[in-house]
Amino acid sequence: MSQAKDATFDAAKPSLTLGFSTCPNDTFIFNALVNGLIPAPFRFSERLEDVETLNRLVLSGALDVSKVSYHLFGHVRDQYCLLRSGGALGRGCGPLLVASEKLQLARLRELPIAVPGEYTTACLLLRMFDPLLTRLKFMPFHEIMPSVIAGEVAAGVIIHESRFTYQESGLVKLLDLGEWWEETTGFPIPLGGIVARRSLGREAIALLDRALADSVAHAFANPGAAMAYIRSHAQEMSDEVCAAHISLYVNDFSVDMGAEGQKAVACLIERAEQAGVIPRSSNGIFVD
Repeated sequence: MSQAKDATFDAAKPSLTLGFSTCPNDTFIFNALVNGLIPAPFRFSERLEDVETLNRLVLSGALDVSKVSYHLFGHVRDQYCLLRSGGALGRGCGPLLVASEKLQLARLRELPIAVPGEYTTACLLLRMFDPLLTRLKFMPFHEIMPSVIAGEVAAGVIIHESRFTYQESGLVKLLDLGEWWEETTGFPIPLGGIVARRSLGREAIALLDRALADSVAHAFANPGAAMAYIRSHAQEMSDEVCAAHISLYVNDFSVDMGAEGQKAVACLIERAEQAGVIPRSSNGIFVD
């Protein structure tokens, strides 16, 4: 269910629509920005959704600024640019392909596989790993493990907190797609980033990037300050899983992806173009 709120600390500031997920890594990152703990150049009307819903909202042009999957970003580069801060990019944090029992990966070409959304990076990585894995069944990420357990699909690509709980459900890992990416390219895996409308202009986008970096830095410096906000959107998640989620997806790349992060994103986009999964674009990744 969507959750919306208006962060209206200064009516004189321009207002932007802002989308991010209820996952602990996102609420950790955005807490200071949307709750007035740091100076912000804009007012934000927030929309909290699962990542695939955010992907589709941005695809339709419904949000000014939003967290999206890097896969989706490849489809909207003409309208949106990437910010350098606030994203999920790292090592050892990629999607996992799991099943109820060990299976030969080649067998999965004939079997249904659950994937957390058509425009997720998880889907992109699976398609790049083996283009012959075509029997993909798209569903919300929290439905994937139950579908695998029930035998409705042969395997599923899991993300988020499912990475920490799949073994408790008796599932086995067939493939770590993040590990495959890292071994193939040498780069950290770009999972999700923050995009802004190009029409906002260079100056506004730079202000957004700076404010978002400040929000991440505030979260690192004051981790306890975000906990009430995080827990309000993750009530069914244990404290341990919540902390593991943040530790896995929030890191120095979240403050600024830097040169290595930029190369990783460029590599993902280039390979996705070559695979014919995303359209080519004359626009760069960033506004500058």
